[in-house]
Amino acid sequence: MPTILFVLFAISFLPIFLAWAGVYFRIRQFGTFDNYHPRQQQAALVGAGARVQGAQANAWESLTVFTMVCFIAFASGLDLNQLDGVALLYLAARVLHPILYIANLAWFRSAIYAVGMGCCLYIVYLAASQ
Repeated sequence: MPTILFVLFAISFLPIFLAWAGVYFRIRQFGTFDNYHPRQQQAALVGAGARVQGAQANAWESLTVFTMVCFIAFASGLDLNQLDGVALLYLAARVLHPILYIANLAWFRSAIYAVGMGCCLYIVYLAASQ
């Protein structure tokens, strides 16, 4: 199986892992996890907990984009095996992004986000150039 599909599979778990991290921060801030009103509790988070929630939302958004990019690459007939390097760079950017987000390193986070989106645009460019 092409590396890009392994990357797609791997990043599909990122929002779930960030949700689990969010539970940790909710318990830390509120002393309990409110499973009856989780969205209200999430909305009340501050600091790193709030940033985890932001990183999770961004992970869902980026997963949607990368899924479509994979579909475009496949549908165009692009050799998916030639995308190994860019797929791994995307994976690295997506793993680093929430770390920078939680650490409140906004400029670095934005730069690494741009790297990930650049990978997506590059793959679409390759597919369009077929």
